[in-house]
Amino acid sequence: MSLWKRFTLIFKSKASKALDRAEDPRETLDYSYQRQLELLTKVRRGVADVATSRKRVELQINQLEQQAAKLTDQAQKAIDMGREDLAREALTRKSGLTGQINDLKVQL
Repeated sequence: MSLWKRFTLIFKSKASKALDRAEDPRETLDYSYQRQLELLTKVRRGVADVATSRKRVELQINQLEQQAAKLTDQAQKAIDMGREDLAREALTRKSGLTGQINDLKVQL
């Protein structure tokens, strides 16, 4: 074993022993406990954010479905009045809304 390796080994062992004496297990445990509480708070906040986002998407889906139903009614009224052009426009808009609804349902 070279002289340099022996010197570093002795230095590391002395430094480790000094750190062991300086370390208070209660402080280490308190610090670990505090970190766990912080992580728990972050997890709870994350869960709340996910729940809020999910509810927001559900509300968007409901609004879009109501708009789609309204467009269906408008298309039916336009056909009853003999306005196929208006009915076609309403159904085209409804088709776009249906695509948005499907995308949101995939996200949900």
